[in-house]
Amino acid sequence: MKVIILQHIKIEDPGYIKDLMLKDGVSLSTIELDEGEKIPNNLSVYDAMFCMGGPMDTWMEKDYPWLIEEKKKIREFVVDLKKPYLGFCLGCQLLGEVIGGKVVKSNNPEIGMLDINFSNNQNNDLIFSKFPKNITSLQWHSYEVQNLEKNNDVTLIASSSETKYQIFRYKNHAYGIQFHIEVKKTTVGEWGCVPEYKSALKKQLGEGALEKFDTDSQIHMPSMNNYSRILYENFKKLIK
Repeated sequence: MKVIILQHIKIEDPGYIKDLMLKDGVSLSTIELDEGEKIPNNLSVYDAMFCMGGPMDTWMEKDYPWLIEEKKKIREFVVDLKKPYLGFCLGCQLLGEVIGGKVVKSNNPEIGMLDINFSNNQNNDLIFSKFPKNITSLQWHSYEVQNLEKNNDVTLIASSSETKYQIFRYKNHAYGIQFHIEVKKTTVGEWGCVPEYKSALKKQLGEGALEKFDTDSQIHMPSMNNYSRILYENFKKLIK
């Protein structure tokens, strides 16, 4: 199995899911877009695509011109080639924009260990049918996808109190996941060193928030790792 991973900052990789893929002997091709690496022309050789989070936003094409090409490649992979895709946070928003949604600033940023509630569409979903109806997971975003209702190929899988599209599925092969269950024990500490993330965290939760956030994430880490295992094992079933 060959997987291409689109990264927007080195410390945001597939985390615990990457460990599972390496253990399985999956061939991983990581493209570090923020460092000038280019997405290969021939995407047909890859069985799946992961698109990760990052400190930039989908509309920042003037500051990050490689976003333009990235969106084209995501469209090619998901819409034209109809291949399996998992997008986390920014990767979720990029997928949403590519299939006709709009990425907007959230009324209230979601930062911390927060609840996600599954809809009844979960019951027939290949990846998420075995998840509990309610989970707690790490969130760290100030923007979200909206206006996907007009695309009849989109299925809403889960929401939170602030964000409608916490998980959505495009057709039966591509998923946007706004939150982070792929995280590891070191994640919060590493992300807290990124200026944009640190600023958002301080603004939302105040001084000393990083330490509390890290402690809270460790409490929920076993369950998030378990959810990552379920997600990964089911995602593999999409790969033909």
